[in-house]
Amino acid sequence: MTDRDPVDQHIERWLPVVPDLDPDVEGAVVRMLLLGRHLREVKDRALAELDLQEKEYGTLHALAGRGGRAAPSEIAGDLRMAPASITARVDALIRRGFVRRIPSEVDRRRIDVELTDAGRAAWQRAIGVVGDEEHRVFGALTPDERRTLADLLRRVTLAAEPPPGRI
Repeated sequence: MTDRDPVDQHIERWLPVVPDLDPDVEGAVVRMLLLGRHLREVKDRALAELDLQEKEYGTLHALAGRGGRAAPSEIAGDLRMAPASITARVDALIRRGFVRRIPSEVDRRRIDVELTDAGRAAWQRAIGVVGDEEHRVFGALTPDERRTLADLLRRVTLAAEPPPGRI
């Protein structure tokens, strides 16, 4: 048996109350929630220490994921937001020197948003803190176990949210 954690006590408390409780499902769900909460708290602390708001980080992250340059509509799509909502975010990031507007290389009628060196550095500092904690936590597993866990979670995620067109 592996080491016990607080979720084991949670399950023991609830089994007599909910006799058909599946301890494996309950344990997996509660542990995923706790891990998600932990990583969110680490991210929130890192952002606060770096004087970054969540929405600023999210926008910088979306831009970094597109090579540092994107149309506002692409950023909006990545963040699952209305395109009009991006303007205020971009304006705030421009004021901080994290992004700039530049002419599109694809369509001269369009303006793109580009990360500045300061914006890329702010994003890299934040993602570094979060990434370090993710590696620390998942370092409890061997590389094969991490791969297995990722594969299992993919299957569960696909059951919860099938890709578009698979419904």
